[in-house]
Amino acid sequence: MHIHILGICGTFMGGVALLARSAGHTVTGCDANVYPPMSTQLEAEGIALTSGYDAAQMALAPDVYVVGNAISRGNPLLEAILDAGAPYVSGPQWLADHVLRDKWVLGVAGTHGKTTTASLLAWMLEDGGLNPGFLIGGVPKNFGVSARLTDSPFFVIEADEYDTAFCDKRSKFVHYRPRTAILNNLEFDHADIFADLAAIETQFHHLVRIMPASGRIIANAEADALARVIDRGCWSEIEWFNRPEGWQATLDESSVAQFALAGQALGSVATPMAGTHNLSNALAAVAAARHVGVPPAAAIAALGRFEGVRRRLEVRGVVNGVTVYDDFAHHPTAIALTIAGLRKRIQHGRILAILEPRSNTMKLGVMKAQLPESLAGADAVLCYHGGVDWDVPGALSPLGEAVRCFDDVSDLVAAAVAAAEPGDHMLVMSNGGFGGIHEKLLAALA
Repeated sequence: MHIHILGICGTFMGGVALLARSAGHTVTGCDANVYPPMSTQLEAEGIALTSGYDAAQMALAPDVYVVGNAISRGNPLLEAILDAGAPYVSGPQWLADHVLRDKWVLGVAGTHGKTTTASLLAWMLEDGGLNPGFLIGGVPKNFGVSARLTDSPFFVIEADEYDTAFCDKRSKFVHYRPRTAILNNLEFDHADIFADLAAIETQFHHLVRIMPASGRIIANAEADALARVIDRGCWSEIEWFNRPEGWQATLDESSVAQFALAGQALGSVATPMAGTHNLSNALAAVAAARHVGVPPAAAIAALGRFEGVRRRLEVRGVVNGVTVYDDFAHHPTAIALTIAGLRKRIQHGRILAILEPRSNTMKLGVMKAQLPESLAGADAVLCYHGGVDWDVPGALSPLGEAVRCFDDVSDLVAAAVAAAEPGDHMLVMSNGGFGGIHEKLLAALA
């Protein structure tokens, strides 16, 4: 089969392309800007890429066009596909039909922690000898790739609640039909497509509705929204974590994590992962791995060999005593947890938080009132607000002299380097490339 993917350089669609290529299909694709690192990863696999959405690509005459959710009506290639009556399908639907159909799918859903938890879970299965396939919205360092296809019956997928495509406004995860599902947490996000938290809860309940009776849901007892989802009806097995009678984990001052189920100790391991949120992620992964036969003690031991995920508190370099980190945090809760996790890890030294409010929700300003509190744990805040229409300096004014705002990345870099002292930690938080700021900071520090 020849598939042509619209929006191929996105993390998810690029992963679909790699899986399709591994399955033996002919894959081509296009994007508004064909850009690395996904473009280089795809080209290395022999996937031909086209920059832009010119209708002339219809001449490729693939068996089906696979349309990413970044593609909207008015896109010239999409309009040509519709006018011609050519076959098309969304990325999640194609994945469900051609990759996941005969797999035991382990889906990881939630507002925060999906990438880290899915990476942990895939690694625990790998370390346990199960050789899972996976599709993750990041690159686990233990694997070095974001997606792979194997002959194992098990497949781990990051189950995103964002909508599927222009033609399907259900959440992506309803297509995956998981047999094991982690519901990590649930808060309001994606204000560009959801009116309120209740709308997202409805989508999560759609996921619960399609779980088989023999399936298992691993849910976070600390999330009131998840309790409301389950109260709407649940027809599968359910295990709660962060609950005394369920799965529990604690982290001591030496970063040794101890795990228990219903009060029974399961094991402990020293972990380099920072923060209570990552402890919760690991706990959920241990519980899910158990459902497919990985003993908790083995999964806990694998945690000690987990190397982390790129762009999750990833150290990008240390220059003249200043450490520069890259982190994907862009929701106020994730920002606060990331800062707290780094604080616990370093104990000494200042944290200079460098933020780009780039997500669709952030650009709308829906959560601007929550930002000052989420950043309060940092010693200084430097915020880039280019491309944001609302008053970022005004919203962050409760932070007082600790905050400075910039509409030029170069000015921000110069200010950050001028303020830096040996022992400082520059925590860069963005869900985008941020103009290559990490390399600019490291170069300027040198």
